[in-house]
Amino acid sequence: MRPPHGGPGLPQVRRLVTAVPGPGSTALARRRSQAVARGVGETLPVYVTAAGGGVLVDVDGNSLIDFGSGIAVTNVGNSADSVVHNVTDQARRFTHTCFMVTPYEGYVAVCEELTRLTPGGHEKRSVLFNSGAEAVENAVKIARAYTGRSAVVAFAHAYHGRTNLTMALTARSTPYKAGFGPFAPEIYRMPMAYPYRWPGGPVGCGQQAAGQVIDAIRAEIGAENVAAVVIEPIQGEGGFIVPGAGFLPALAEFCASAGIVLVADEVQTGFGRTGHLFACEHEEIVPDLIVTGKGIAGGLPLAAVTGRAEVMDAPQVGGLGGTYGGNPLSCAAALGAIATLEREDLAARARLIERIAMPRLRALRGRYPFVGDVRGRGAMLALELVADEPPPAGQTAPRPDRAVTVACAAEAHRRGLVLLTAGTWGNVLRLLPPLVIPEHLLVEGLDVLEEVVADIARHRYGT
Repeated sequence: MRPPHGGPGLPQVRRLVTAVPGPGSTALARRRSQAVARGVGETLPVYVTAAGGGVLVDVDGNSLIDFGSGIAVTNVGNSADSVVHNVTDQARRFTHTCFMVTPYEGYVAVCEELTRLTPGGHEKRSVLFNSGAEAVENAVKIARAYTGRSAVVAFAHAYHGRTNLTMALTARSTPYKAGFGPFAPEIYRMPMAYPYRWPGGPVGCGQQAAGQVIDAIRAEIGAENVAAVVIEPIQGEGGFIVPGAGFLPALAEFCASAGIVLVADEVQTGFGRTGHLFACEHEEIVPDLIVTGKGIAGGLPLAAVTGRAEVMDAPQVGGLGGTYGGNPLSCAAALGAIATLEREDLAARARLIERIAMPRLRALRGRYPFVGDVRGRGAMLALELVADEPPPAGQTAPRPDRAVTVACAAEAHRRGLVLLTAGTWGNVLRLLPPLVIPEHLLVEGLDVLEEVVADIARHRYGT
């Protein structure tokens, strides 16, 4: 791998000079408790002063290996040269005018790039927003305007955001939905092709699940009433679930035949994360609308909806937009991030990360019974942790074990590895390293993970 991006001269090493968190972070955490609403969660209470390549450096001088990427945002690194240059230059010229008042070229250029990069050779249009949730919500608005229908189909284990409509689309209650209802109506949840937990086992899971979903849409909603099917090609917060083979193509074929807009939520999976520019390319799916965010702009807030011109142009003039949507600085950052992504072929880097990491993760599954499943694509990989006992009667997989997952993540943090959890039951360890992470840091991070799993196995299970 080529040298990492990041702050000039930032050493690419794991280094612990204090406990994690250290005294500086602990002091800032006390200030936070008096100033920040408690509803804002945190994974690891260390306060960062520098970041780049594959490390985060905190106020105490600890240098941590980053397997989180700000939740799949810093694909190109925390301070890629092209992003920094573009943002600095744009900030000198102007920071805001509002594209809906007096437009500027950067917004148009980002939309042109999205036309070029997203799947399908059809005529496309795009609109820019601030966050993935905002973009998903607007994708639903666009689909409803185009079809004249109201029903929207989402899936078990889905996560689409924290606005009212996207909470309704999201499956998991706590912490995302509990106490925040009532939610938007006309949202219908369907089963997900989850190979590890599919009742009939992984073989044939995709086709079986697709058949169930299509039958339920026809019988329970009426296909003629459905505006959109909204799906993550690989589920993110739900547990990095890669749908069973054939599930997405069958849904795409059904949607096309029924006049339903297929919306691919690629907020977490997009921009090289899974080894292709977009995860739907793994099964050659061309969605009607594709929602992007996170990795689009190298860490600045930006998201987009891109899709078929006739669908995108359905809303009335003035029906789409927002004061900050497509902010000039974010657009400049996106153009820099896209240039970096292509120049350094970071989708290929993601595939290399998978080739290095996946055999080691599978070895953990073979060695420790509580590592129930290993899955993912590219630099979006996961371990599902389960009870060290046979599955309950009538189930194909053991029960989820959130406690052991939390213990593994906490121990990784103490050893200087930033590791995130996920999953409907909170029992999934997810690996999301920056695509520019140096190979030696990736290997060391995997070493730490292996040590953590081995120690947890020894202390909890005596193995």
